[in-house]
This record gives sequence, C-alpha cells and structure tokens, in this order.
Amino acid sequence: MLAAVLALSAVPSAFAHDELDSSGVSKGEHEVFSNEEIANLGEAKVEGSKNLSFLKEAGAAQLKEIDGVQNNTADVFAHKGYAYVGTHTANGGNGGVRVFDLKDPANPVEVAVFANEDVENTWQEKVIVKSINTPDFKGDLAVVSVQQLNRNAEDTSGGFLLYDVTDPTNPEKLGYWETYENTRGTHELYLTMQGNKALVLTSNPYADYYSHGEHKDFTIVDVSNPAEPETLWEFDPRILDDVPADFNGYHWNAPDGKTRPVFNHSVITDNNAQYAYVSMWDLGTIIFDITDPENPVYLSNTDYASNQQGSAHSAALAKGGNVLIETREVSSPVRPGYEESYGYTRIFDIKDKANPVLLSEFKTDLTEKVEDGPTFANTVHDPKVHGNTLYLSHYAGGVYAVDITDPANPKQIGQYAPDQADVWGVFVDRNYVLASDMAQGLKVLVKNNAKQQTN
Repeated sequence: MLAAVLALSAVPSAFAHDELDSSGVSKGEHEVFSNEEIANLGEAKVEGSKNLSFLKEAGAAQLKEIDGVQNNTADVFAHKGYAYVGTHTANGGNGGVRVFDLKDPANPVEVAVFANEDVENTWQEKVIVKSINTPDFKGDLAVVSVQQLNRNAEDTSGGFLLYDVTDPTNPEKLGYWETYENTRGTHELYLTMQGNKALVLTSNPYADYYSHGEHKDFTIVDVSNPAEPETLWEFDPRILDDVPADFNGYHWNAPDGKTRPVFNHSVITDNNAQYAYVSMWDLGTIIFDITDPENPVYLSNTDYASNQQGSAHSAALAKGGNVLIETREVSSPVRPGYEESYGYTRIFDIKDKANPVLLSEFKTDLTEKVEDGPTFANTVHDPKVHGNTLYLSHYAGGVYAVDITDPANPKQIGQYAPDQADVWGVFVDRNYVLASDMAQGLKVLVKNNAKQQTN
C-alpha cells in the first residue's frame, strides 16, 4: 500500500472538477512541499514487469518560487525536448506555465515561465504545444487554459492564451480567447492541425448552465491566426434524442430515471483531426466527425450501467484510433443507487465510431478502497498511451502502467508513486514518462531501455 494518505493543507482548497457536486471534496489537499521537505520524504514505490521492470525516477524538480510564492503543478506536456508544466491554485494561483529543459533527464532545469502575468486572479492548468504551419503563423504554438479563482469577479476573465514558443526560453504572447465571463473559464483544451488550419477545441464547464443556454461548454476555435482567434462552432446537447429541450445545462433527467450531472470536462482529437472525443461527464464520451469544423456531426457516445456514476473525465486513443480509453473521475464512492467505487478506466472498441463497444474495465488497488470516504486520492485521473502501454495518473497512486496489447484484458505491469503522492498529470515523451505531482513538482521517469536523449 502507499505510504501516507493525503493530508489536509493550509493552502487554499483547489476546485473539484464538478464544482456543483455537493460532496465538498477538493483537489490539492497536500501542502506544497519545499525542496528541503521533498528531500526528507520516503522512498518512492516502484513496481513493474516486462519492459517497465526498471521504471525509476531519473530526475525531479520543484517549481521555482516567483516573488516568494510557491505555486503547485497541474498538467504536464512535452515538445521537442522541453516539458511544459501548468500550475494550479495553491497560494493564489497565477503560477503560469513552467518550461523545463530535459536534455539531462537527471537534472531538469526550469528555463522560462509564461502566461502568469496576463490575467490576474487566475490559474493556468492545461497547456498543449504543437508545431503549427498556417498562412499566418509557422512555428511552435502553446495554448494555455485560463480559469478564474472567482468566476463572479469583475476584473478578470477566463479562456485560453496563445504563445509563440518556437524559442522555449523566450515565449511571446500572441493572443487571448475569452469564454463566457461568469464561468471559471477554459478548463481543458486541445490543439490540432487540420489541413492548413490550426484549431483549438475547448472545454468550458458550466458555460451552458450559468448562461442559461446562451453559451455552450464545448467550442471549436480557429487559431490559424493566433492573434485573432475565431469561434467556429458550439455544441448544444439538446440536439441529442435523450436530452430534452428544457435541459438546464447541468441537471440531466437521464433515461434510467436518475438526475445526472452533465458538463464538458475535456476533449481530444485523433492525429488527423477527423474526430473529436468530448468528455461530457454523465453523457459519456461523445464522438463527433469534425472534418467540417463549422458543422460537426454527432456520431455516438459511450453509456453506463444504471448503477455507475458516469463522470467521463478524459480520453485517449490506442490501436491507430480504433480503441478509446475513458477515465472516470469519481471522488465520492458512496451515493444512493450507485455502486460503491471510486473512478476507474473503461476501454472501448470504436472501429465503428457510431457504435462504441465496451471491451473491458480496469481498476487499481485504490478503486474500491471506500473506507477513505470522499477523496480524489483514490480515483483515476488522466490517460496517455504509448504503443501497447497505457499510463494512468492516479493522485495517491502515482502513475500506473497497463499493458493493453489485448484491450479486452488489460494488465497492470508497473507503478511509480512518490512518497505522499498527489500526481495530477502524466505524459510520454519518447523514452521518458513525465509526471506532475501537485505537491512535489515535475518527475522524470526513465524506462529500463531508455536512451539518455530526448531530442
């Protein structure tokens, strides 16, 4: 078992992904550790088999303080030998995105910070970086989610920032897209190329609910000219047969007789930007054909047994886009009418995009540890896939590695969990697996056959 359960923190509580949930459980329950405190933690838990038998921590780095403030990490992304680490809400937010040079994996070096001074009283959780080539921009583009600490504040806004990071040590701001002002902002997002267009797909939770249907949670934005982002399309769930016209944007009277929560949490696309996979909580993962991004076509969505909390949180693709990985972030395992369980992973065959077929469900040693009560510590969080290996960030569980050679029979083959783990994000960067721990910063994990080179 893992050493230490998440402790209550003196720092401000982070926000639950379903803010309208009544449980009151919060993320970021750890204090943010200093470098000295990290040095005094116990040994990490490392278990594995097959090609992960020697998965280990090659290097680690806590975020640098800015003006005496220690921020905490959120998600992590990598591009061309650099790690981009978003930040969460500890100590007032505005931690921006931290850029780490990974040339020496044993010594990741923070070389830049950006998006921390653009919008006051916000946090910058999610960052995606890709090489873009449009008539208006050629280079490496970073898109950064911006969320308000107080959605009703008059002096702030939410949405996403666009930065030129062609030189990662010298990021330059290009533009800003704002969503409905009375939401937190853009929670997660995805950047993709479609022909000569650059598109950002955004998740703006509760925009529909708070605006009484005037705005929507899922939006497609053209950022081909990053200085002038243009909204192309918004998804109205009321177009679906199972969603009534009087849907209030959150409380869905589902066919199973339950009132279920619905909002957009996350979105990804396939490599060719032909399909979008939208995590709509208890509406499941919705699959759209987005070959015409101004007129997407609904194809299908995953569904649940009546005793399962939906909580479709994030998605990843495997097997050339024919397999869908869906993680469900359930932090309150005991609810009347539902199974007693934290969130776990489901795997679907989606060769026919109009008909997802459930192949398997993967649970960890924490999934049914319900004596802990409501907590994010025991639920799965984000999925990433590299070849036939699925990597899951899992808060107190750290990072789990799962063999999905046979998607109908997933098998755990590895785990890395630092002492008092609170791992938010995971990303596979060639020979390295990156993990972002909310309390401890960036972890660089090396596999047994990894070469000491990232670019």
